[in-house]
Amino acid sequence: MSGAETMARYEKGLKEVGDGLYAYLQPDGGWGWSNAGLVVEGERTLLIDTLFDLHLTEEMLGAMRRAVPAAARIDTLINTHANGDHCYGNQLVGGARILASERTAAEMAELPPAAMAVMVEQAPSLGEVGQFFLRCFGAFDFNDIELVLPEQTFSGELEIKVGERGLRLIEVGPAHTRGDTLVHVPSAGVLFSGDILFSGSHPVAWAGPVSNWIAACDRILALGPEVVVPGHGPPAGLEAVREQRAYFEYLYDQARVHHAEGLTPLQAARALSLKRWADWGERERLVVNLANIYSELDGQHEPVNPLEAFNQMAELAR
Repeated sequence: MSGAETMARYEKGLKEVGDGLYAYLQPDGGWGWSNAGLVVEGERTLLIDTLFDLHLTEEMLGAMRRAVPAAARIDTLINTHANGDHCYGNQLVGGARILASERTAAEMAELPPAAMAVMVEQAPSLGEVGQFFLRCFGAFDFNDIELVLPEQTFSGELEIKVGERGLRLIEVGPAHTRGDTLVHVPSAGVLFSGDILFSGSHPVAWAGPVSNWIAACDRILALGPEVVVPGHGPPAGLEAVREQRAYFEYLYDQARVHHAEGLTPLQAARALSLKRWADWGERERLVVNLANIYSELDGQHEPVNPLEAFNQMAELAR
């Protein structure tokens, strides 16, 4: 199945992307509306990521069980990174071995679901930034979620099997987060990218440096999968990876100019022409990406402060 064919079928639900390989898709791929993956070999199963809340995760697991009887039991769960829309549903995959990179496991504990529930509750009293936060996350229910952390971790690369099918776990973070992991199924030409690929929308560099993210795109291109299942947006081919790489390179070029002119990341985001990426969703993330690049240009790279990032994004989203 080609990337073009999968993109033409971007609807909510479970889609086959290879023999025994499935993507669970959540249009429109914006804030919190993430994808997940399922690998099945005989009676053995592996799930790639859970979703942002218990209702959404249970809906996904139900769809998987109806379509693939073996999915009634998930043997292994891989969390590609620490963002809640890829791990807050872990508690519903009882009995599964949960696996993630060491950096991901450490980062997962930093923003528990209860904190998100409090922020949603308090958001109406927080003015413009609170309204923006609700626009991003108000559709999700963060109550009653018990964060279940990985019980097995790795660093670098790890080869595992689902039945007789071999998978490669490749850690490419820090980039989007501190511990981003690719899940490659070489025999099928399919790669589950987590949030290393946002298909059709602006990525957001919470951790960076962005130069690492460009290197991660190069890693995917070198692997040469036919189908890439992104963390958000429709499944795609390598052209989407090339486009995201070109987007980051363009931001670097523009950031160097605006940084030298003394513009702040917010001022640079307002001044910047997005050219062929103008129709990508979540344009407000641009200010976070520029701030990340500015920090790298200053030679003192630090991940963005989340509160400041949301303030800046709310300002840009006006």
